[in-house]
Amino acid sequence: MHQKNFTFHSATPKTEEQDGFIDLDRLMAVVIRRIRTIMLGVAVFVALAVAYLLFATPNYTSATQILLDETMTKYAEDQPPPTSGQQADMDIASAVEILKSNEMALRVVDTAGLIDNDAFANPPQSPVALIKSGVTLIASVFKPAKPPLTPAEAREAKRQQIAAMLQNALKVERVTRSSVVLVSFSSTDPLLAAKITSAYADSYLTDQLNANFDATERASVWLQERLNDLRQRAQMASLEVEKYKADNGLTSTGGELMSEQQISDLNKQLIIAQADTASASARYNQYKSIIDQGPDNAVKNATISSSQSGNSGLQDLKTRYLAVQKREQDVTQNFGADHPQAVALKAERQDITRQIYEELQQLTASYKNEYDVAQSRASSLRDSIEGMVGKNSEANKSLVQLNELNQKATALKTLYESYLGRFEAAAQQRSFPIAKARVISAAGVPTAPSSPKKTLVMALSIILGLMAGGAFAAFQEFRDRFFRVEADVRAALGLKFLGYLPLLGQQGFPKKKNGRKSKTGPVPAMATAAAEEGENGVAFERIMRVSVEAPRSMFAETLRNAKLASDVMLQGRADRVIGVVSALPGEGKSTTAANFAALLASSGKRTLLIDADLRNPGLSRTLRTPPQVGLIEAALGEVPWASAVKVDPRTKLAILPVVLRDHLLHTSELLSSQGMMNLMENARKMFDYIVVDLAPLGPVIDAKAFAPQVDAFLLVAEWGATPTSLVRDLLEQEPQINSRVLGVILNKTDMSELARYSEFGATERYRQKYVSYYTEDHPKTQVDA
Repeated sequence: MHQKNFTFHSATPKTEEQDGFIDLDRLMAVVIRRIRTIMLGVAVFVALAVAYLLFATPNYTSATQILLDETMTKYAEDQPPPTSGQQADMDIASAVEILKSNEMALRVVDTAGLIDNDAFANPPQSPVALIKSGVTLIASVFKPAKPPLTPAEAREAKRQQIAAMLQNALKVERVTRSSVVLVSFSSTDPLLAAKITSAYADSYLTDQLNANFDATERASVWLQERLNDLRQRAQMASLEVEKYKADNGLTSTGGELMSEQQISDLNKQLIIAQADTASASARYNQYKSIIDQGPDNAVKNATISSSQSGNSGLQDLKTRYLAVQKREQDVTQNFGADHPQAVALKAERQDITRQIYEELQQLTASYKNEYDVAQSRASSLRDSIEGMVGKNSEANKSLVQLNELNQKATALKTLYESYLGRFEAAAQQRSFPIAKARVISAAGVPTAPSSPKKTLVMALSIILGLMAGGAFAAFQEFRDRFFRVEADVRAALGLKFLGYLPLLGQQGFPKKKNGRKSKTGPVPAMATAAAEEGENGVAFERIMRVSVEAPRSMFAETLRNAKLASDVMLQGRADRVIGVVSALPGEGKSTTAANFAALLASSGKRTLLIDADLRNPGLSRTLRTPPQVGLIEAALGEVPWASAVKVDPRTKLAILPVVLRDHLLHTSELLSSQGMMNLMENARKMFDYIVVDLAPLGPVIDAKAFAPQVDAFLLVAEWGATPTSLVRDLLEQEPQINSRVLGVILNKTDMSELARYSEFGATERYRQKYVSYYTEDHPKTQVDA
């Protein structure tokens, strides 16, 4: 299998380096080439958008904003703990769902009186909605009938239906990351939209108040029941405590046993005495460590000692010491250590050092005495506590049960007081008239419709049109695997490209007043005789003589290029047989063969044109005078071949036509018969060029059968219509034809579209610069022959 070519058309060979990148020139060429398809897609979608805007019912949207504010109730409630970001998000999400709920929709239906509002219950329906309603109505006919509803049930069903319509048209969303909830409603009536939006805001605030009232009401009832029970149980527990004390002789003062009070007092005194002992020990040890370091170090730590002791004398000495020390340092730096004043200051500093040290020694002795007294007092208190504990051991055994009873009574009392406080708080909050939300933007009456958005719809239609048109254009481009430019011929077939034949008109070209006569060579006697058969001879239609009537046209120039290719390839041969073939019927090979032969004849060459397409002789049909005999009779030997030849009086071109026979079935055998070979051998002796119009390669094998008698072939392909893969496969199957192909001619080329299929730098892009070399204009349609 041959690989199909799905690439875009290009006028230059693709290199490996080019394949790795996006070729903007190729892409732009595709866009320009398919711009009409793309614009058609845009036009279709824009037309659909305009139709939608014309028939769509305008909707008006009214919106209100509700702020969820926890601080609204701060004057009536205890300050709540700060909520986390996650909790705040959950609260806002809950508020959104409440607003979307069916219960809220039903409340709005009742508040706004929508159940009796026909404008809302029966809004204008779109064509799609009408179709759906019709289908539903038809389907309901085939469903089993339901029992009729009572008036109350019918009203409730209608109420639920309107609530569902509200929920569908309502939009609730959080405004960015704030605590604001946006509530919007769309309707065909702007006043109704504003009314419903306001009703939603009022209903939500009312719902918050009602929810708080209901919750506190239920809590108050439950708390009242619990308070009555707790009060009875607390009283019974207190009575049990008092009865146990009386039974066990446990006297108490202020609710506590006497022995326990004494032990408690002694423990408190012991704790204080131990603290005093530790403090005295710390001070004594600190001062003792300072004294042990000597006078000089004691002076350095005198600040610590003075701050702890509060001794003002020691602090004064320390202050004098620092002042003298500073003065000594200043005098020493300015005048030297031997200066009399420096010596005096040093002596004064040493004296102050001695006084500080003595003061520290006195404080150390004082703290030693305090430490001994505190230690003795703590020891005495321990002895007293040990004696008291022994006396109270019997009473403690009874206290175990007493403590248990006290704990139970205390717990019940505490719980009762807690519930009592909560009951009072709930009773007060039950009548608090403020919700934890407020409206910060009231719903207004919209002045302009919110949908359909004309700018958005048109912009979206253009974008969708560009996408759809681009997709269809890409589909067309990938399906366009036909011959368009020279590069397609070289890439697909590897053959020489001979040129383009433009589209021709059925009337041919007008005669030129100053037209030059063609130079013809000697015409055979049988041709002359044939030309004299009638006044008009057997001339072709004018479209078969374009190369003669418009010698300076692109059409004629392409055929001259084909002649040059044949001269080069068949150089040295006195007679040349050139077959004109195509892959499919209707590609214009007969027109090409006739004009090519006419061009050869007008150049002075003896030229014979043979119509060898025995099944569809398009060339013979263009003769003004229908022939009576032709190639078939000559090949079969029924008539001399020279008598079947006709001559165009204008170009002096000899023509051997074909007369169709219904009973002739094996045309390929006729073309390869000995009679045909004899005919061609005789013709070679009398003509310089023999142009043979052969049958297409695809449908029949006639061209293959006649190929041994042909020196070279001209392959004609229709521009933009002949598949490249088909021609490639046919030529690969016929190597004897492929090896003798002079080149490929693209026929019926739309020259105005040619440049759109080429890339930057390709020869097709510069066709307009060649206009001065081609003087004849030509019409726009081609005759298939």
